[in-house]
Amino acid sequence: MTSRTGFFILSGVLLLVSLICIGEGVQLIATGKPLGIGIGLCAFVIPAIGVWFLRQTVRFGRASEQLARELEAEGGLPVDELKRTSGGRIDRASADAVFARRQAEAEATPGDWRVWFRLAVAYADAGDVPRARKTMQHAIKLHATGSTLGV
Repeated sequence: MTSRTGFFILSGVLLLVSLICIGEGVQLIATGKPLGIGIGLCAFVIPAIGVWFLRQTVRFGRASEQLARELEAEGGLPVDELKRTSGGRIDRASADAVFARRQAEAEATPGDWRVWFRLAVAYADAGDVPRARKTMQHAIKLHATGSTLGV
């Protein structure tokens, strides 16, 4: 299963569970009891938080895909130069070497979204997904502001 397919399946499940939760919340509020009303109101908040996270994830995905398309059109997408084990896993030393190079590029030109995009890819290749996401968000922010100068 691709990550996109998994995302759509989980999104559908989230929306289905949200509808069920809202339906249960309506029934709890209809009881007229203070505890039922309180829990029923909470049943509205939980799906709202889930849908907000889903929306943020979709926006992040679209923005990062836009950057990737733009970088590809410029011929600036990072080339996969990583060594792999016989099982297909990325060699840690190879990922660390590429990461060090990408980090140096980002430090040299901190206002260029392109180097931050490539650094985010290096973070992901090194297995540090939280930092990869944060770095990609920084690249998206730089791209949105049109920044090409130092931060």
